Amino acid sequence: MIVIMKEGAPKDAIEEVKKIVKEAGYTPHDLSGEMKTVIAAVGDGRDKSRLESMESLAYVERVVPILKPYKLCSREVKKEDTIITVGNVAIGGKHIVVMAGPCSVEGEEQIVSIARDVKAAGAEILRGGAFKPRTSPYSFQGMEKEGLELLKKAREATGLPIVTEVMNPRELDLVCEYADILQIGARNMQNFSLLKLVGQVKKPVLLKRGLASTVQEFLMSAEYILSEGNREVMLCERGIRTFETATRNTLDLSCIPVLKELTHLPIITDPSHGTGYWQFVSSMSKASVAAGTDGLMIEVHNRPEMAFSDGAQSLKPKKFAQLMKELRPVAEAVGRTI
Repeated sequence: MIVIMKEGAPKDAIEEVKKIVKEAGYTPHDLSGEMKTVIAAVGDGRDKSRLESMESLAYVERVVPILKPYKLCSREVKKEDTIITVGNVAIGGKHIVVMAGPCSVEGEEQIVSIARDVKAAGAEILRGGAFKPRTSPYSFQGMEKEGLELLKKAREATGLPIVTEVMNPRELDLVCEYADILQIGARNMQNFSLLKLVGQVKKPVLLKRGLASTVQEFLMSAEYILSEGNREVMLCERGIRTFETATRNTLDLSCIPVLKELTHLPIITDPSHGTGYWQFVSSMSKASVAAGTDGLMIEVHNRPEMAFSDGAQSLKPKKFAQLMKELRPVAEAVGRTI
């Protein structure tokens, strides 16, 4: 249920509503706006009549049931788009944000050089993996803490905020020391213990869609994070596993407008993992912008033929710079900027 307070409701009236919500066995979540306060009562649906009776309170405008199983990320609870601010970068508004960098941090010269190149081309956030989940236990697993320290040096050299993956609860505190945005990878989308923990930290979270997850399962995973108090969640479409073998994954562009209708959270698209081949990244980036994405995550490497991971899907800096130029008129055509 959501309790919509009347405009100008005093603080003590809001606190009274929260108290009643708790007594009814629900958890109150304050979703204050500029004009009105909305309180989401999240629980298992018991004692709904007590919540409905709050319409008799002087400062309660109305009580509305939430029909979706995901409550806090639903448009039923919050009509306007959520905008997440990371440093000077706003994610989720009219401006489309580009996150770019290598799959894996491999050394100081590599990550600093790429960071400078992507910033010069117009990227506003640096991506790079220090902890790498790999299908084979014999593949490169990342530079771990050393990789985080190198990402920090790249941030100091360029001013770009960092998005990097956290893989398990043991590493969360360490990654939080360095990262500006915590990435939850596709393989961990339903690692509910990890989702709860990142929901308790004050860091924006980029949640990647699972390899074979439905849109509803995707949103329910986001709900785990929001329900713990962290409202700064971005949803990343990175391709799903289908019967098709011509590409690494099948980039589900249709999920962008679907998610836009269902949730207020920002949507990011990863055409690099979504296709697995650098030659398809440009067209899928443009298509993502046309479909309504709020951001792009693109892999860039100065020597992809020598990359420790995902070289086949990485753009060279010059190709990335050209893509950024080509994306601008596409964004303008749909009333956005990039």
